[in-house]
Amino acid sequence: MRCALRYGKNGLEVSLPDSWNVTVVSRRPLPAARHPAACIEAALSSPAGAEDLAREARGAASACIMICDSTRPVPNHLILRPLMERLLDAGLSPKAITVLVATGLHRPNEKEELASVVGDPWVAEHAVIANHFARQDDAHVMLGTTSQGVPVSIDRRVVDADVRVAVGLVEPHFMAGWSGGRKLVLPGCAHADSIMAFHSTRLLEDPKAEACSLDGNPLHEAQGEALRMLGKTLAVSVVINDARELAFASYGGVEESLAAAVAFAESFVRVGLPAPFPVVLSTGAGFPLDSTYYQTVKGFCTGASILEPGGDLFVASYCGEGFGSRDFRASQERLCRGGKEAFQAESRRKVRAAIDEWETVMLLKALDVGRVHLYSEGLSGDEHALTGAVPVNDLLGDLGAAVEHAAGRRLAVIPEGPYAAPFIQPGPAVRPAARGRTRADGGAP
Repeated sequence: MRCALRYGKNGLEVSLPDSWNVTVVSRRPLPAARHPAACIEAALSSPAGAEDLAREARGAASACIMICDSTRPVPNHLILRPLMERLLDAGLSPKAITVLVATGLHRPNEKEELASVVGDPWVAEHAVIANHFARQDDAHVMLGTTSQGVPVSIDRRVVDADVRVAVGLVEPHFMAGWSGGRKLVLPGCAHADSIMAFHSTRLLEDPKAEACSLDGNPLHEAQGEALRMLGKTLAVSVVINDARELAFASYGGVEESLAAAVAFAESFVRVGLPAPFPVVLSTGAGFPLDSTYYQTVKGFCTGASILEPGGDLFVASYCGEGFGSRDFRASQERLCRGGKEAFQAESRRKVRAAIDEWETVMLLKALDVGRVHLYSEGLSGDEHALTGAVPVNDLLGDLGAAVEHAAGRRLAVIPEGPYAAPFIQPGPAVRPAARGRTRADGGAP
């Protein structure tokens, strides 16, 4: 059986022996919108929990459109111009419209990369394009503290704007439940102190802080409180398919827009499986998400969600840009130097996590389930030593050794990594494919 994995820009194909009992876990195919531009126009013309954007902007003196950074393939080339045309028609000048890249604590997007993120040269000619910088104290406004103890300090350009619009991609998120919408505000446009408190171990270790979980998710609840402090914020929420084509778009209030996108996406991306697997092969989801090891942790969490306790989890992630930030590297160095228990004890004592420590905390959720293995051609030997995973040079060979020792030679393969959301749902939830093969898709069993 040949299986194509999302890996870097070009993918990775593996040939799995017929003697293995393989289940391929994939989201159900998302049909592309027949006319993408018309899909966006239809969404903007059918607001939920808000007025038409031109009416929302009537009399406004400023607007801020928050967009995702380069790690999210949002089709901004389809979205930003229709938004801005409505703002311009409402009387705002180009200098009064800011398109703000919600970087959180990621590096800024600049030059060609920034142009690619914006996606349309016309936008740069009719708005101010800028990055959010979380460490600039004077550039933020303190709005209050959530019931979880998260200080809400938000980029002044967002707070002071008369009209706020978050443009986000809605997909499973390994700690906040779903991405998009409110996530562009917190952590996307928040101060570093807010981001660190938001990602505290106390919140991340909550069982509800997981993919596709919103009810009772402490991160989602903190984001909702932050939005209420900020005031009215609009959103365009989009869902894309495997080819990164637009499949769905909604516009309105942040909560309403997100809810509509989640309702659409959930039946496609969630995949119920009757029992966990002794061996799982996941991925970092390919470019751009698997550009760094920092983002690769999402692939580990996805695989761990269906791994038997004590099982073997393999992740293939290219990591073409290397490890990630210096802060994340420092966090992993602490983990490797002191061990898992010492790292957890130290992180639990903190009200605010060290920058990028949260990715290590989420990695530990996978390490708590079983043994983790990493295949990556983009990391150096020194970087591999800091991953917390067993380095893999021969993916098929090492995977085969684990499968041959597993009961029933059972293996689950998640080619898209975190773009799918598998979960254990006892009962018949898979359909037969070929002898010795099973395919599990999103949607109802």
